[in-house]
Amino acid sequence: MSKPTFVYVTYIKTTAEKVWQALTDGEITHQFWGGQQNVSDWQAGSPWRHELHGDPSVVDGVGTVLESDRPRRLVLSWAAPDDADDPTKHARVSFDIVEDQGVVRLTVMDDSADASSEAGEAWAMILAGLKSLLETGEPLPPFWARDGAGWRKLRFAKAG
Repeated sequence: MSKPTFVYVTYIKTTAEKVWQALTDGEITHQFWGGQQNVSDWQAGSPWRHELHGDPSVVDGVGTVLESDRPRRLVLSWAAPDDADDPTKHARVSFDIVEDQGVVRLTVMDDSADASSEAGEAWAMILAGLKSLLETGEPLPPFWARDGAGWRKLRFAKAG
């Protein structure tokens, strides 16, 4: 059986350049990605980090920029910081950005998740936040908060 892949497509009333900037500029990223910012020089072969905005010592993801074709395509490997040195534990996520007459089609593919997983649900929330921020100038209220035990969901938590 093949590994599940999460694919998410959304349409955003904006430009390809603004989507690219939102994905790569930590001052924008943290507004829709649970307070996290993406940090790199965004050149193919460069490292990147997914870290807490304002505290770069708190890192939730690391990887390598595999492809960088501004503003059309960004492909990253990523892993938990503890798995950084084990390439077999790295996943791959791609962002394909296509602009047509003032609308961007953003396609995100993550080979480590599927739509029914927690990661798939998180991607949907993150991308909804990106869309809202770019179209309205306002981020959605946060979906998660970090406390001493790690991340906890603030909205749409499953009852149990």
